[in-house]
Amino acid sequence: MIGIDLFAGAGGMSLGARQAGIDVQVVVEADKHAAATYLRNHRPKFGVFADDIRKFNKVDIETKNGEQIVLFGGPPCQGFSTSNQKTRTSDNETNWLFLEFLRMASLYKPDWIVFENVKGILETEKGFFAEKVILSLEKLGYTCFASILNAVDYGVPQRRDRFFVVASLHNEPFSFPKPSDSHKVTVQEAIGDLPLLDNGSSKCYMTYSSDPVSEYSRLMRGRLEGCSNNIVTKNAPFIVGRYKYIPQGGNWENIPDHLMSNYKDKTRCHTGIYRRLCEKSPSVVIGNFRKNMLIHPIQDRGLSVREAARLQSFPDEFVFEGSIGFQQQQVGNAVPPLLAKALFQQILKKNYQL
Repeated sequence: MIGIDLFAGAGGMSLGARQAGIDVQVVVEADKHAAATYLRNHRPKFGVFADDIRKFNKVDIETKNGEQIVLFGGPPCQGFSTSNQKTRTSDNETNWLFLEFLRMASLYKPDWIVFENVKGILETEKGFFAEKVILSLEKLGYTCFASILNAVDYGVPQRRDRFFVVASLHNEPFSFPKPSDSHKVTVQEAIGDLPLLDNGSSKCYMTYSSDPVSEYSRLMRGRLEGCSNNIVTKNAPFIVGRYKYIPQGGNWENIPDHLMSNYKDKTRCHTGIYRRLCEKSPSVVIGNFRKNMLIHPIQDRGLSVREAARLQSFPDEFVFEGSIGFQQQQVGNAVPPLLAKALFQQILKKNYQL
C-alpha cells in the first residue's frame, strides 16, 4: 500500500505505517520543527509539504501491481482535548481543519482512510465534529467503522485513548485489532535502562546505563549503544522542592499547602499536575509537558524527551529536532507508533485478501 500522511507531526503514524509495510509517499505538516524531525527520520518520495494544508494541492501518485492507497492523519486535537475548557467549541478555528482532511479524501478518493483524534472529539459540541467526519466520508462513498483504542493494549507502555475512524471505499468489512492479552509494559520496563539525569540536563547523547531491562527496552534500543534527546527542562528550585513530597502515583495533592501559595486555588489543578509516574505500572498520558508536569518515578525532575519518546513507543534511533520545547511538543502530540502499526496491519490483512 501507498500512504498519505496529513497533519503528520514528527511522524508517529507514518512510523507505524512503515513498520506495517506501507510506503508513505505524500506528507503534509505545517510546523517547521516537526517537519524537520519527520525528514530526519523518514524519506517520503515527495518530501514534506511544510506549510498550511489549506495551500496544499494534490500530488499525483502512481500505483502499480494492484497497489492501494491509504490516507491517514489527525487534525489538530488541542481544541477537542478534555483538558481544554476555554476553546473547546465550534468557535475555535483549528477545530475546523478536519475539513481539509475531508478535502484531501475527496481529491484522492483513496481505497482506505484512517482518521485519528483524541477521545474528547466525541464530547466537543455533543459529538458534532466526529459525526460530521463520518457523515461526510459516507457521502463520498465510504463505509465507516469507528472505535476508541487504548495504546496500552497494543504494546505501548502508556494508557492513552485515541478515537479512530477507518473507512473503506470498496465496502470492505473491517474489524479493529483486538487488545492484546499479554503483559502490559510498565514504566520501569520502558525506561529503566536509560541514564539517570540531573534537573535541566542538556547533554543530548548518552550511553545506556545498563543492559536492556525488558524485551521492550531491547526492542527500543535495537543495536544502538546509546541514544540522543536525553534533555530535561530545568525547573526552578522551588518547583523541585515540591517533588520530594510526591510518592509514585501521587500528584499536586501531596504537596503541602504552604508550598503551593502561588496557586490562587490549587484545588482547580487537574490530576496530571505534578504527577509522579509509577515504576510498576504503564504511564499515564504523555501530553503537553507544561500542563501535565509529569515527574520521573525515582528522581526529582521532569521526564527527558527520550524517556517520553520511549513511553510513546518511538525507538531510540528516532531523533527529534528543534529546541527542547519543540521536541517535547512533538513527542506529546504523536500517535504511538506501535498503536498505529497494529491498526495498519489490520488494514493490510484486508488488502491482501482482495
